[in-house]
Formats: sequence, C-alpha cells, structure tokens
Amino acid sequence: MPDITIEGPDGDFAAYLALPSKTPAPAILVAQEIFGVNQVMRDVCDWLAGEGYLACCPDIFWRIEPGIQITDKTDAEWKRAFELFGLFDVDKGIGDLKTTLAHLRSHEAGNGKAGAIGYCLGGKLAYLMATRSDADASVGYYGVGLADLLDEARAIDNPLMLHVAAKDQFVPPEQQESVAAALSCNPLVTLHDYSSQDHAFARVGGQHYDRGAADLANKRTIDFFKEHLVT
Repeated sequence: MPDITIEGPDGDFAAYLALPSKTPAPAILVAQEIFGVNQVMRDVCDWLAGEGYLACCPDIFWRIEPGIQITDKTDAEWKRAFELFGLFDVDKGIGDLKTTLAHLRSHEAGNGKAGAIGYCLGGKLAYLMATRSDADASVGYYGVGLADLLDEARAIDNPLMLHVAAKDQFVPPEQQESVAAALSCNPLVTLHDYSSQDHAFARVGGQHYDRGAADLANKRTIDFFKEHLVT
C-alpha cells in the first residue's frame, strides 16, 4: 500500500493509505499511537482495508520530526515516544486529522462517508474527533487524558465507541469513573470495559497484548462501523 502526501494549511505531511478490494467504500481515519506511523499502525490500516474500508494513518508528528516509526521494544524507543508525546500539539494534530478526514471524503476510492479510530494518544484524538469534527463515527481504544476533556462531551453529535482497559496503568480508576459518569448517559456513546486488561491490550506483539480481548474489541469496532458507515 502506498504512502501519500496530504496538503495541509501549515504544510504537507505523509500518510499511509490502504485501499479495499472494492470501491467506492467508506473511509476510516486512523490516529496513531505515540510510536508514529509504524508497522503496527500500518497493519491496522491493512486490517481495515481487508474489512472493506479506505484506511489512512497520517503522520501527526511531522512538525516535530517527519517519518517517526519506532517500536515498543526498547527503553530508548519508549523514552523517545514519551518525548514526542510531550512535544505534540493536540490542537494542531486535530487540525491535521480533520484535513486528512476531508481528503478521505473526497478521495476517488471513497463514497463520502468517513469515520475515525485511534489508539492510546490516538484514542484521545478519536474522542476529540467526535467532539470537534464531522466524523460520521469514531472509536477510541484506551485513550489517555479523556478526563481532562469532558467539558467537550456536549459537542458529541455522532456515534462514539470507547474501549476502556480497566487496569490501564496510564488512566487511573478515578479518571475512568469520571469519564464513565460523564459519557454513559449520552445515547450516542458506547463504553466497553475490559476488566482484566492493561493499556494497549490490542497492540499485536505488545507486552500487554491479549488476543481474546483484542478480538472482542475489534469485532465490536467492525460491527460499529458497519452500522454507522455502511448501513
């Protein structure tokens, strides 16, 4: 699958694009983890393309350093990933994601429908795409920092699904409780708790990967997108 260039108001940036076998098709924007558009994110795009979606993961770290593709396998890479997380401008990142979403809506292989999905940092961004963009449906996996963004929840006007790792080392129980209290009453929001799972339980090859929980979350995700992007 090709790397493409997205033209943004602040400059051009790269993105990984995966095409389904049949087009036109609905599109899904993939918001990266803190490791950049690495093989894990590319595999997510390929998985979604296999399910019938035009899938695209843009490089939202490009203002810091273009082309970041690191793993979760070494201490040095983890250190760099957290440095990138600290340097990342969320508002500008959301701007890049909205630009990419618009690109996907008008893509020749698309049908005009477009959703968003994200993991970790990207899970946070998927929530913000639900509050700040016109994404037709959004899914966040173990998003970080949502408790600090609940004042935006009133802006959710399209379906949002969140996969929550109950044992998430980066999201304390009190934060999870505040998120649930704020969002569970919204009929557009679906929350799924995974009681024994830690952060990144769906990252294939990761330390906390759990195939059973990942498969369940992924099935729920595909069913959700079929309901809101296809039918």
